[in-house]
Amino acid sequence: MKSLKLILGNARYFGPSWVFASINILFGTWAIYIPTVKDTLDISKSELGIAIFFLALGVFTIFPFASSIINRVGVGKSTFYGVLLSCAAAMLPLLAPNYYVLMAALFLFGASNGITDISMNTLVTEIEKKDKVKFMAASHGFFSLGGVLAGMGSFLIGPLSNPVLHMSIAVLLVLVVNFIFRRKYISEIAEEIENEPFSFGLLKPLLLLALISFVAMGSEGAIVDWSGLYLKEITMAPEALWGLGFLGFQVTMTLGRFLGDGISEKIGSIKIVALGAILAIVGYVLVLTTDIYLSIIGFALNGLGFSVMVPEVFRIGGNVKGVDSSKGIAFIAGSGYAGFLCAPPILGFLAENYSLTRSFVVLLACGFLILLFTLLLKRKKA
Repeated sequence: MKSLKLILGNARYFGPSWVFASINILFGTWAIYIPTVKDTLDISKSELGIAIFFLALGVFTIFPFASSIINRVGVGKSTFYGVLLSCAAAMLPLLAPNYYVLMAALFLFGASNGITDISMNTLVTEIEKKDKVKFMAASHGFFSLGGVLAGMGSFLIGPLSNPVLHMSIAVLLVLVVNFIFRRKYISEIAEEIENEPFSFGLLKPLLLLALISFVAMGSEGAIVDWSGLYLKEITMAPEALWGLGFLGFQVTMTLGRFLGDGISEKIGSIKIVALGAILAIVGYVLVLTTDIYLSIIGFALNGLGFSVMVPEVFRIGGNVKGVDSSKGIAFIAGSGYAGFLCAPPILGFLAENYSLTRSFVVLLACGFLILLFTLLLKRKKA
């Protein structure tokens, strides 16, 4: 919690952290309107899954070019410009008149979020180096906090009855705060480091970690994208409750990220990942009861379980003997985004051809897979 106090007590650290929150405010506001967009455009679950795939594809596509853009423009400026692009792109999916425009809009939204994501992480890294402070984990907590704010915005669905107006309010909030704090980080420039080519010989010791990252990030993305539709179509929840699964997920995700470092220090990284898997499994069991309120509690438990997984897997990967930490984390992160990329169309296919409930049975099985991987990791470490 020391890093959280650092952020809240110093505008130099609050500015970059608010960028983390900003991205999830925009993304989360889009997420709670996924059922509405599906109904408005009259598309199937598999078509929706493909459209969401284009959002992830936009994120993934920008990655190879991000470093060059950041070095050329400056990490501070690229972060702020990324926020502006994300704000503009966030409006597009809700304005899409048809399915094909929706896919293009989500691709642009994903690409904008991708460049902002890499810029803001690089920005925090550079400030940490210069100021000799640590606030990266708490900044990721702010990302989850942004999701909480977006989830709270779900209570505006009924009163506003206008998705575009709702997103405009979210964009305005993001822009106002970023304009106030942009001077605290916009002049920052990243130190250029020439990276050595990645060796595939590194894959073996990192494979289990990469698999956990793949399954965990894919599962996280699936819950964000499909929780609202699940509450609507499977539990038959009233419209006012559609966003509560997402809200519960984000609240507990935030709590877990702010508290996870202290717990990890006491019980160790592998045990906390295993504990997270157990919580996620219990959460899925509650979701599959199809009871409205038990399902919402289940999504909240999912958030608590998944909150610790990816950060801890990064931590383990950065300390694998004989493997450069940056290469290990890069491989694990790439595997995670691959999972995030694959999950929406796979679950969309299952939902369309079988049922949305069947999709969540598959996610439950993925929770058991993560638990198995942690047991294998523990044996390997021993």
